[in-house]
Amino acid sequence: MESVQANDEDFDSYRASIRDFTDEVLIPAEGRMQEDREVPDDVMDQIRQRGLYAISVPREYGGSERSMEEQVLLTFEFTRASVVYRSRFSTVIGLCSQAILDHGSEEQKRTLLPRMVTGDCVTAFALTEDNAGSDASAVETVLTDTGAGFVLDGRKRFITNGAWADLYLVFARDDVGGGMTTVLVPADAPGVVSHASTTMNGHEAGPVGSIEFSSVEIPYGSVLGKRGSGLKAALRGINHARTHVAATCVGQGERLLREIGTFTDTRTQFGTRLADLGALQALIGRGYAEMSAARALVLECARRFDAGHIDADRISAAKYFASEAVGRLADSAVQIFGGDGIVGEGPIPRIWRDVRALRIYEGTSQIHERNLTRMVVRSAVAGSGVLASSADR
Repeated sequence: MESVQANDEDFDSYRASIRDFTDEVLIPAEGRMQEDREVPDDVMDQIRQRGLYAISVPREYGGSERSMEEQVLLTFEFTRASVVYRSRFSTVIGLCSQAILDHGSEEQKRTLLPRMVTGDCVTAFALTEDNAGSDASAVETVLTDTGAGFVLDGRKRFITNGAWADLYLVFARDDVGGGMTTVLVPADAPGVVSHASTTMNGHEAGPVGSIEFSSVEIPYGSVLGKRGSGLKAALRGINHARTHVAATCVGQGERLLREIGTFTDTRTQFGTRLADLGALQALIGRGYAEMSAARALVLECARRFDAGHIDADRISAAKYFASEAVGRLADSAVQIFGGDGIVGEGPIPRIWRDVRALRIYEGTSQIHERNLTRMVVRSAVAGSGVLASSADR
């Protein structure tokens, strides 16, 4: 399938088209998606045709090569709709494409990336396991060198797009040296079995999946990057993805504020608009301020990214703050909407469930708190500016 999104289209025009697409197609289709528990095929076709699979990939591989700031601004737009839409292409534009771009051979790039940007090759980032999540180094899936290739054995869980991806980036313990090696595994390879989760607390129409690998034969040419350097590939993709997740929180915050604003303007109690009640004004004002701060921090990270500085500490802070802030705002929305916030098929109960997962995806809040604390102590002991970006210390 060929994307209709021209690489040289003016960004402002493209962003406006995605804004309209969100308002006219994605948001109206939420009810249908929730009822069917899957993204409608016609909507997925439009997502592909509008080039959303292509935004982070260079033009030489068929992508639209948007800057990180542009990617973030686009994410603000399309994540005003259900986060499930984004999940269907997020692993392509973030975790997987970036790992392939940074660590793949030229043959791997030219074979895979053009198919990824059109949505013809959906990829999944297969890292998490029963005992390896926040501690990525604890991976137990094993890659055994047979002398003629590899054999892969293990199980992955909580994998976005795991049940319908065409290709997996699998992180496994290499039996030679014990380091982590990344291999590219087709979903239809003999010995690969995937399952979609039957129950999700949020993201019901885009459940994560589990994948089992049983004596899967892997050729040497399927290694991504150098053997034993898989953790490096994972971390590079994660910094990109964390920036996108933080931007997703901002998009969801924008939607929540719009829903809250409309509801409190039209709903009255005791003869007064809800918008005029001081207790609710405190919730709404705090939510707006926090989401505005999150938006500014995410954009700063994106601009630093474009300047050549992958500031892991600042990106971590942005993801942590934005996900916690949108969680508070979603909880406030439920309180403001009352019964409509917990009953029925309206957007508030669904968004409340959906945004809860964002405090877990791409590093739990507690992992970010730990890592940021270590940075604060390290910078203070070194006598450098704690609040400065890593590139300025």
